[in-house]
Amino acid sequence: AATAAATLGDFPITLSQVIQAIAGVGEEFHVLIVREWRLPVAIAAVVFGALLGLGGAIFQSLTRNPLGSPDIIGFDAGSYTAVVLLMLVIGTTQYWVIAAGAIVGGAITAFVVYILSWRNGVQGFRLIVVGIGVSAMLTSINSYLITRADVDDAMMVGFWSAGSINRVTWGSLTPSVAISVAIFGLALVFARSLHHMEMGDDTALTHGFKVSAARLVLIVVGVATTALATAAAGPIGFVALAAPQLARRITNSPGVSLLSSAAMGAALLAIAHLLSLIIATFYRPIPVGLITVSIGGC
Repeated sequence: AATAAATLGDFPITLSQVIQAIAGVGEEFHVLIVREWRLPVAIAAVVFGALLGLGGAIFQSLTRNPLGSPDIIGFDAGSYTAVVLLMLVIGTTQYWVIAAGAIVGGAITAFVVYILSWRNGVQGFRLIVVGIGVSAMLTSINSYLITRADVDDAMMVGFWSAGSINRVTWGSLTPSVAISVAIFGLALVFARSLHHMEMGDDTALTHGFKVSAARLVLIVVGVATTALATAAAGPIGFVALAAPQLARRITNSPGVSLLSSAAMGAALLAIAHLLSLIIATFYRPIPVGLITVSIGGC
């Protein structure tokens, strides 16, 4: 799907020409289009989709609830609030400032939700309900700031909130991929602990796992997945929610698998990106975040 997406755009080219351009042996113009413009976006769809699928799998396992997704719990809303404040209140549009703000906003939101959910430990149901409440309040703050802003600024923030990967370049993608590798590494290290916690904290404790420490690390990793994707592309809904459950059904797995969820997330976002480009050929460009929400709602 990601490779097919590289064939579409203002200058359509064939699949064989895309493969040649990736290898650097095609026409110079095709190499420029594919390697400099379209390839970063296609890779971003795969990487960010995998991150969202991973984040969804972590929180659905921690909460033992299929609704335990970062976009449901409100971490996306926290990242978005930070971006709204930076753009509309402070007045900055620099990418790395916005990216850092989105990550910090998601982390602060996670911390608040975690503290408010704590009652001699964190229960999945409490985490979800508190997250929904915090998300609702953050959404109201965002709406208030946008309605009080200048029209042009409000439109800029609104476009970012739609979730678009088309603005991704090599300059922003390369560090994102490097951070993603570290995130996946940490997730895989604690995957065994997560599997045992799915069976209950008591079971995990009897098998020698430090539940509280593992849960805290996994929450940080899970927040980092959605914050990194949100920082680069804006909020992209439903991928983190749907990917683990779709992967679980396809693989007929008794639990939520991190790797299969990440693979499903990558596939979902890559296909959504391909659909957005197909629609653009006969209508107009639509941000991929609107595609995932529309299909996810159905």
